Amino acid sequence: MARLYLVRHGKAAAGWDADADPGLDDLGQSQAEIMAERLGPLGPLPLVTSPLRRTRETAAALERRWRITAGVEPRIAEIPSPVEGLAARAEWLAAAMQQNWGNLPPALQNWRRDLLQALAGYAEDSVLVTHFIAINVALGQALGDDRVVCFRPAGCSCTVIEVGGGAIRVIERGAEGATQVL
Repeated sequence: MARLYLVRHGKAAAGWDADADPGLDDLGQSQAEIMAERLGPLGPLPLVTSPLRRTRETAAALERRWRITAGVEPRIAEIPSPVEGLAARAEWLAAAMQQNWGNLPPALQNWRRDLLQALAGYAEDSVLVTHFIAINVALGQALGDDRVVCFRPAGCSCTVIEVGGGAIRVIERGAEGATQVL
């Protein structure tokens, strides 16, 4: 069994309706430093981020502390939006967050499957800096909960799971907080 530390990125400088790939704002940078202090004693562990800027900036605090370079795994990126335009994208996400996975289009169900396969592929303890919906995918799978959102991870919270033998087990839920799509 591998223990995975799923870290939600810190507070982004912009929402889904304002920027397709924002970095972190000042609060997000502070959250990342606090997270690195908290997780620092565990490592160095393999560190992986999604390709998005806010996850890479969040991971930078651990990279400095552990003197390593994070790998990038596209399959742990945020849920892909099937619509164009920032405003439409935010509206779509707000509606999707109210759904069950079985009600979403096949392309999104395939994204979910690919994310779960990525998680199952880890054979050693690792830190993954990822996104709100991605963490929900892992938790929902572990709990048998088909809702797109079954948990509201706060910025830089750390949810700990174990993967192995085709199963995901929740060890510890990270702190919860509000998230703002629009």
